[in-house]
Amino acid sequence: MVKVKWFGHSAFLISSGETRILIDPFIDGNPLAPVKANELSAEYILVTHGHGDHLGDTVSIAKRSGSVVVAPNELGHYLEGKGLKTHRMHIGGSAKFDFGQIKLTQAFHGSAVIENGNIIYTGMPCGFVVSIAGKNIYHAGDTGLFGDMALIGQRTPLDLALLPIGDNFTMGPEDAAFAANLLKPRIVVPMHYGTWPVLSGSPEVFQRMVKNPDIEVIILRPGGGIDL
Repeated sequence: MVKVKWFGHSAFLISSGETRILIDPFIDGNPLAPVKANELSAEYILVTHGHGDHLGDTVSIAKRSGSVVVAPNELGHYLEGKGLKTHRMHIGGSAKFDFGQIKLTQAFHGSAVIENGNIIYTGMPCGFVVSIAGKNIYHAGDTGLFGDMALIGQRTPLDLALLPIGDNFTMGPEDAAFAANLLKPRIVVPMHYGTWPVLSGSPEVFQRMVKNPDIEVIILRPGGGIDL
């Protein structure tokens, strides 16, 4: 069994057996998070891009847990400079791990870390397709709609898609619903909304607009989860 838990924004924990995978662990600065970063541990941390609301508490959690951080190449180099163990990848590449496989997909967004007022470029943003215990999970990261989402679903039948719906910085509900219909996952969960007023996309609007009866839309509360 694969368990998926949402901590608000784009932060998720995927667990199966002894494997725990955190994705975009923005916890302590996240007003929706029901936990603190020091309560979380993981063997792997996946980071879609360098913005603070996704990189989040990666450094502190990884140092404490000894996590391997999987990230796009340039972001991986930056995190190695912070003393972390990384597995650097890039768009279209896949790699085998002890739990299964990770593949990087494109995402249309930006990626940078801001330190002391300086912008540090951290490469292209990405999404992840995580294959674990016979299940395929797509975390889209921060992205706008793009037509090649259809190829992601065609190449890897998806059990679950995690899609941003907040609008302003990413897809809004309408585009995210179109994305869901391209991807054709068995289940879709909206994310990256409600954290701040500017992320005003409604999960109920998203749910209504996903027209495919074969796609189940599940709206989680922070701290809630699903079993696959």
